[in-house]
Amino acid sequence: MNRKLMAKKCGMTRIFDDEGNPVVCTVVRVKPNHITQIKRRETDGYNALQIGSDQIEANDERTVERRLTKPRLGHFKRAGVAPCRHLLEVRLDDVESYQLGQAFDLSLFEGVGFVDVTARSIGKGYQGVIKKYGFRGGPAAHGSGFHRHAGSTGMRSTPGRCLPGGPRPSHMGDERVTVQNLRVVRMDVEKGIMLIKGSVPGPKNALLIISNAKKRST
Repeated sequence: MNRKLMAKKCGMTRIFDDEGNPVVCTVVRVKPNHITQIKRRETDGYNALQIGSDQIEANDERTVERRLTKPRLGHFKRAGVAPCRHLLEVRLDDVESYQLGQAFDLSLFEGVGFVDVTARSIGKGYQGVIKKYGFRGGPAAHGSGFHRHAGSTGMRSTPGRCLPGGPRPSHMGDERVTVQNLRVVRMDVEKGIMLIKGSVPGPKNALLIISNAKKRST
């Protein structure tokens, strides 16, 4: 089965294994994900489940409807699910055993040893080639005139232009990144907490998409 849930990155911590060695982990919180739409091959061309996460909460329930467009609000009402901030589509071979409003929690990953985590990386703004690509740079002497530049990117008369696709100063970060084969250290289904060894993309409170590892199972 293609297991996939939306979660939130809470931060990082350190625990100790049975031998007393420190293990740096990322704390991930998984709230219930509800089915908001069931797509079938006969009507949509493929089988998939659309799930929603992070229920919109407000002190006054009447303000929740004001935060959504009418089409999206009707979409949630039709499914009998409280309005959510995020939606995700999971493709499956068979969707006949699922129902609208059905909830998935962390128990979906019981027995899974490794996961893949997808998120948007931290944006670092416009950066040069030294920070972004690890260029060495020139001498730091006062008269060198070349410290952190990219250097020449031109050609001679043939082809007489700068070839595209090379490393250039540009925007860094804020892109969809997937880190594969991360070990699941601990998991508390009742609290919805999962500890994943190492770091995952995104800042604190970032939206994460957790799926079972495609390249490793145990």
